[in-house]
Amino acid sequence: MKQNNLKVKDKKLSKIAFSHVGCEKNLVDTEHMQGLLDKEGYEVDSNINDANVVVVNTCSFIKQAREESIRKILEYTNQGKEVIVAGCMAQHFKEELLKEIPEIKGLVGTGDYQKIAKVLNRVEEGEIVNEVSKIPEFIADEAIPRFVDKKKFVAYLRIAEGCDYNCAFCIIPKLRGPQRSRPIESIVAEAKRLVNQGIQEIILISQITTNYGQDIYGKPSLSKLMNELSKVSIPWIRIHYAYPTGLTEEVIRAFKDSNNIVPYFDLPLQHSHPDVLKSMNRPWQAALNESILGKIREEIPSAVLRTSLIVGFPGEKKEHFEHLLKFVKRHKFNHVGVFVFSPEEGTSAFDLPNRVSPEVAEARKDNVISVQQNISKDKNQTYVGSKMKILVEKISDNNELIGRSFHFAPEIDGNVILSIKDKNDLKNYIGKFVEANICFADEYDLYGETIRIL
Repeated sequence: MKQNNLKVKDKKLSKIAFSHVGCEKNLVDTEHMQGLLDKEGYEVDSNINDANVVVVNTCSFIKQAREESIRKILEYTNQGKEVIVAGCMAQHFKEELLKEIPEIKGLVGTGDYQKIAKVLNRVEEGEIVNEVSKIPEFIADEAIPRFVDKKKFVAYLRIAEGCDYNCAFCIIPKLRGPQRSRPIESIVAEAKRLVNQGIQEIILISQITTNYGQDIYGKPSLSKLMNELSKVSIPWIRIHYAYPTGLTEEVIRAFKDSNNIVPYFDLPLQHSHPDVLKSMNRPWQAALNESILGKIREEIPSAVLRTSLIVGFPGEKKEHFEHLLKFVKRHKFNHVGVFVFSPEEGTSAFDLPNRVSPEVAEARKDNVISVQQNISKDKNQTYVGSKMKILVEKISDNNELIGRSFHFAPEIDGNVILSIKDKNDLKNYIGKFVEANICFADEYDLYGETIRIL
């Protein structure tokens, strides 16, 4: 990141690097912290080896994420770097972290990332800083500086933060606070700024995107936001974390009426059986699963459906799992993410009886994945022989173009790998849309030939 001219006189500022763990919301927090430090004249570098201060933006959603976060913290403290811990682990363990790892120089909570420059300044003065609000309340708007990597052509746009639901397995409300939405005008302004920075795809994120606006407008207002964003001059807008209760007729109509909001539905259903959903504190969902999926396909035949599922939830019996497996086979999602239940202290599911053994849970996960791989392969096969619009994002080691059609979300779905006749001009394709013939498909990726730049 380029260092600006606001460096404080007569003071040698630290060289900062960031290490990021976790979800897209965490990534946006990191980008804001990078932007804020750059504005204050700090040198923010992507090379951790050259930095003397490392900000580790952590995840605490499940045990594995915490373990990865701790590994990074210890790695950098052992290298003698000054480490500031930000994000969900700082929020979750604001007292324990400083006691257990006294080498940590500062903590920054999930609602306190806007204070990163002041925290760093205090650390440079020799203070051990604990800047973690009891209840996170802040959400950045378009006025808060944000670093957007010029090598990327996709950006996440956070429309709300926090959650008012109380799902039995989820600790997010404790880590991120209550739902707080941004005004439509603020979101549209940031979208336009991202377009001016060369972004080709914007992905709307929050904890429950379909609940957007409930807290500031008195009712869910995603459809109104979609209608305003559809006027922004950007090729693709994608929506993540759309809960079935919020997929109203107005929202589905907004999908249909828009030219740039892709018909990609990310539905975190978690399970299909009413008993399991009731235990998950999602009883309202059981009757909706079947009807909303049918309605989406009826209204938007080109819709791409993704879901995430949890297996091994306490009390999940064999018949419950078989119900889920039949549900997956019947609805034939394009993409499915499968997770084994992780018991998190502080959630109501932590104390539930009748836990499923790890071996059984892992076997159920493998079973769902095996079934879904065949479904995904069949889905991908239907694209063979067609022409597709592809956003090219990088070049492979074999000098092929790697990109995505709208059917694939970045990081979590597959890619489209394209051959090209003239390999002397590969870099000219990066960040651009091309038309391509799809020639082959497997369970994850599509393969084809580049026709032309669009």
